[in-house]
Amino acid sequence: MAERTSEQLSAWGVELSAGAPFHPRLGDLALDLAERGGIGIVVALPSDSSASYQLRPPGGGEDWRARADGSTLRPVPVPVTHVTPLRQDAIYDHRAQQAALPVTVHYEDGGSCETVLILTSSQVELYSLQFGRLIKARESARERTW
Repeated sequence: MAERTSEQLSAWGVELSAGAPFHPRLGDLALDLAERGGIGIVVALPSDSSASYQLRPPGGGEDWRARADGSTLRPVPVPVTHVTPLRQDAIYDHRAQQAALPVTVHYEDGGSCETVLILTSSQVELYSLQFGRLIKARESARERTW
């Protein structure tokens, strides 16, 4: 099987114009590539009376316009607050020399999704040592409180 790789593009470059344009709704947050990655709240949609989206910075400020075709707009990702392991066993793939740990990713808006955290064999060893130290520290703390 041939090895395939894909090039990672910059999140702020104009080269991201490929793909389906983002057509935000009124009140949505949108990232505008034409405004150097500026984030704005959509306060007006393209219509018969307006040939473009109108955006305003979230904290207030000067409005700007974005192309009506949505080609420079992107959705704003919701920030991750934390990740928790699921109560499932991790799996080690000896051929790939990596482990897969099922986790839940929690987002700032209250949403979450289940996915897998992939760890290299050297990361598994490193975290094994770190967790060993954490377990010993917890045991020491318990002994002092008894």
